[in-house]
Amino acid sequence: MVNLLSKVLSFGEGREMKRLWKKVGRINSLEEEISRLSDEDLARKTVEFRERFDQGESLDDLLYETFAVVREVAKRTLNMRHFDVQILGGIVLHEGKIAEMKTGEGKTLVATLPIYLNSLEGKGIHLVTVNDYLAKRDSQWMGPIYKFLGLEVGLLQHDLPASERKVAYRADVAYGTNSEFGFDYLRDNMVTSLPDKVQRGHHFAIVDEVDSILIDEARTPLIISGPAEESTEIYYQFARIVPRLKVGEDYEIEEKTRTASIGEEGVLKVEKMLGVDNLYEHENTRLVHHLNQALRAHALFKRDVDYIVKNGEVIIVDEFTGRLMPGRRYSEGLHQAIEAREGVRIRQENQTLATITLQNYFRMYEKLAGMTGTAATEAEEFRKIYKMDTVVIPTNEPMIRIDMPDVVYKTEDIKFGAVVDEIVRRHEKGQPVLVGTISIEKSERLSKLLKKRGIPHQVLNAKYHEKEAEIIALAGRKGTVTIATNMAGRGVDIVLEEGVPDLGGLHIIGTERHESRRIDNQLRGRSGRQGDPGSSQFFLSLEDDLMKMFGMDRVRPLMDRFNFPEDEPISHNLVSKSIETAQKQVESRNFNIRKNVLEYDDVMNKQREVIYQQRDRILEGDDLSDKVNEMTAEVVGSVLRAFTSNSSYPEEWDLEGMLSYLCSIIPVQVRASDYDLEDLTPGRLEEDLVGKALDLYQKREEEIGAETLRQLERYIMLRVIDNRWREHLYEMDYLKEGIGLRAIGQRDPLVEYKHEGYEMFQAMIQNMKEDIVRYLFRVKVAKEEARPQPLRMVTSQPATKKQTTVHRVKVGRNDPCPCGSGKKYKKCCGR
Repeated sequence: MVNLLSKVLSFGEGREMKRLWKKVGRINSLEEEISRLSDEDLARKTVEFRERFDQGESLDDLLYETFAVVREVAKRTLNMRHFDVQILGGIVLHEGKIAEMKTGEGKTLVATLPIYLNSLEGKGIHLVTVNDYLAKRDSQWMGPIYKFLGLEVGLLQHDLPASERKVAYRADVAYGTNSEFGFDYLRDNMVTSLPDKVQRGHHFAIVDEVDSILIDEARTPLIISGPAEESTEIYYQFARIVPRLKVGEDYEIEEKTRTASIGEEGVLKVEKMLGVDNLYEHENTRLVHHLNQALRAHALFKRDVDYIVKNGEVIIVDEFTGRLMPGRRYSEGLHQAIEAREGVRIRQENQTLATITLQNYFRMYEKLAGMTGTAATEAEEFRKIYKMDTVVIPTNEPMIRIDMPDVVYKTEDIKFGAVVDEIVRRHEKGQPVLVGTISIEKSERLSKLLKKRGIPHQVLNAKYHEKEAEIIALAGRKGTVTIATNMAGRGVDIVLEEGVPDLGGLHIIGTERHESRRIDNQLRGRSGRQGDPGSSQFFLSLEDDLMKMFGMDRVRPLMDRFNFPEDEPISHNLVSKSIETAQKQVESRNFNIRKNVLEYDDVMNKQREVIYQQRDRILEGDDLSDKVNEMTAEVVGSVLRAFTSNSSYPEEWDLEGMLSYLCSIIPVQVRASDYDLEDLTPGRLEEDLVGKALDLYQKREEEIGAETLRQLERYIMLRVIDNRWREHLYEMDYLKEGIGLRAIGQRDPLVEYKHEGYEMFQAMIQNMKEDIVRYLFRVKVAKEEARPQPLRMVTSQPATKKQTTVHRVKVGRNDPCPCGSGKKYKKCCGR
């Protein structure tokens, strides 16, 4: 049955490739005709294509000619001709899919094809890379093609000012990193005037090294944060407490899930040290939070593996690339807990101001495509989360690299000794060697061993992208030994020096298997580009993290019992299969973690969309008075319902309390005695109060002036929305942190999170409206005659705001959703 299914699937793939190759053939048939055009005629093709597109021809219709034109321009400007397999990759990208192309197959050149074709729509295209160096290199390298064809190229760099960013986004294609695009989106939704926005929508993005960006970095959300008001002493206090707890007795560590959980004995000890009776009382919630983070910092995060300490600062090390990430900090107080553990100065805990996951950011694009050397192992995830199919593009030249079987040693020390022996052996005959490690710590350890043997070598610290690229590019020279983390220098080709192919090409040594097979394949892919010879081999030990994670270290006592030689490597199919099985299990677990992050963020994503849409409407609107009148009527109605919903008899209403609360928001001059209770209905009362409120607002406009009030409306609305949204993010962070405990009560944490998150969002929207109306009715404009000053708000409300509970009417499944999306409740937040 399995074989039959495989045949059916492969038959489908064969038909798909046949369809694509047919298109390539049609493009090739135009090459001779296009090559006869002069430079002027070739450049004028862009104007012709745009006119034809405007007249109704589709991009698919124009694909053949545009691709043929780009190929010809590349020949004339860069002396590079797109191979047929590169044309194939370009078609795949245009169709919004992922093109898996091996290292050295020219993915940078491939991207020029769909970029030119899709630029005809005039909506802007984003080319996303893994670092600033590659963004700059690729935009300059491919620049002559775009310039010849009349396209403008924008480049986003980390330190680019906002004015220049706006220019970059207005170009036909903008090159930049995923962080630059994502953070610009968040910053755009924090501006107070429309001209301050830099992006112009999310039409089409091509993601280079798509697996690194959309999978490896997907678990880390992009966060813009500000300092929270909290003393740092509590972190030092818990940093002193946690080391006094014993693993196995007071707390447990789970290697597979990378979690640490405190037991009852541990709780009793902590309570005694803190001098509290019950750690889990409501008022001690913050203490539990600090204990959990201090425990994670102590038990799970290792110096020189997960982070380094440099110049009194804790700097995160990317777990997949081994690259230092200055400026990035763990959230929810974890970074501060690590700083306390290391005894360095603690920076204030950050409060989230705006956040989005990379998954949800890139899903905003109307069309998304990607390219990488390793995507097939994660094809299911790309299809499920991003709705992108993966197409494996054949190599231009046959792959002749030799991938040797893994060798497994008993201990890590013996393994590294064997690695050094292998490096020395190959170095003596002049063959270049690239050694991949999984951490900075392992790189430094190997470097010390090589120095003892007198072997000259380069070590990449994964910090300076440009220098890193230069070193990696030289790794193909005779006798060169390069030590690097598995992903260092990604996106840079290693060209073999003359004579090196005769020595066997570049040899790759992996010192440890990564959790993901894809990362191992990336390391192997550094060798054997464009039909070059090469070889690769992994050296493992039973003490490696992956081995310990799945209990393979239990084999060691058996080896001791049977006197297995220390320096004898294990080489058996069972071991290799076990390693691959372990990797598949970890990949599956990591996929579930990313999926879980996305499911929780989807709740926030719907809320984020509503808030950002409201901000856009405010920024784009010239006259917001109708919106204010609508909000005023809604606030009056909600207050009225809160005080009258329990009874249909006016005599039983708390009319005095209702009018008192309403007057704290809208200063209408009205008393309970003004109404005849016999004829009073909720509808009449609401109509009268709304009328009085709108009349009062009209008088304010006459007093202040229409133009001034319009400015105030925009300013106050944006300020209130931003402040309330920031508080809501803070509350949602804490809700998510503790929601997992609901599982103990046999309740699904995700369902509970959705339900409570929706209730909190409803409350925030209501409070937001009340705040806006309150400020607009009570704000005073201070004018100075000497010189014009910006508007200043002076509220007549007391500084301490009374906390009010608002009772809400239950929303029916078929009612309009209160979040403002326009959908039915059951189709929106009620799902």
